[in-house]
Amino acid sequence: MFVEERKHIILDKLEKEVRVDVLELSQLMGVSESTVRRDLRELEEANLLKRTHGGAVSIKLAAKQNVTVEPSFAEKEIQAKLEKQAIARKAAGLIKNGDTILLDSGTTTFYILQELNAFEQLTVVTNAVIPPQYLNLHAGIELIFLGGSYRSSTQSLVGMLTELCLSQLRVDKCFIATNGVDVRSGLTTPNMAEAEIKRKMISCAREVILVTDSSKFGNSSFAKFAELDHIDICITDSGIHDEDKNSLHSRGITVVVADTE
Repeated sequence: MFVEERKHIILDKLEKEVRVDVLELSQLMGVSESTVRRDLRELEEANLLKRTHGGAVSIKLAAKQNVTVEPSFAEKEIQAKLEKQAIARKAAGLIKNGDTILLDSGTTTFYILQELNAFEQLTVVTNAVIPPQYLNLHAGIELIFLGGSYRSSTQSLVGMLTELCLSQLRVDKCFIATNGVDVRSGLTTPNMAEAEIKRKMISCAREVILVTDSSKFGNSSFAKFAELDHIDICITDSGIHDEDKNSLHSRGITVVVADTE
């Protein structure tokens, strides 16, 4: 089947169903998933669709998605939960006893916190507001909360006081979360106050580790907080596409893939 024939089938299916799936298209057209992804990428570059995790949506649907809309912590917690827990386990594997680490707020970093009792001595700094039942850490783990204004939607602390605290700190490792990872747009989040805190966190860390499930790749939100080049390591799940992995590698970023099994 020729390229133009495949693209016609994809667009026709999108017109009828609004969403398409890579695996389903692969089986329908009798080609590899990598071929389908290449077709989707070319169609996206022609502004004929918007790629998503595992497939694509129509431009009409993508236009309805507001870049300033931010899912709540509770909504995000149930999304890709197994992937986030696997990412958290990989992240814990990069931590050493005695490290000073900075945890961004977010569901993935929240799962990292739950892995920390495996260590005897750590200093952990965070702007996340953590429920009391998760504060029973090992006696050798010092937990430092950054001050600031509380955002209930993300259960995080932001603002001038948070920024002031971060400006006085230097940490070994920063684990940062994101709403979008894009080659052109960099790392983005829906809220400007959150973006500023993430920028400050990155600036005070010797090593910056992005923790994100693969559904965030190809997405862009309202406020940019970093270029991809600001990241040293990216931990994600096995759903990451080869082209996204290659884009990170080309920028000198180490990609660690977490297996949910």
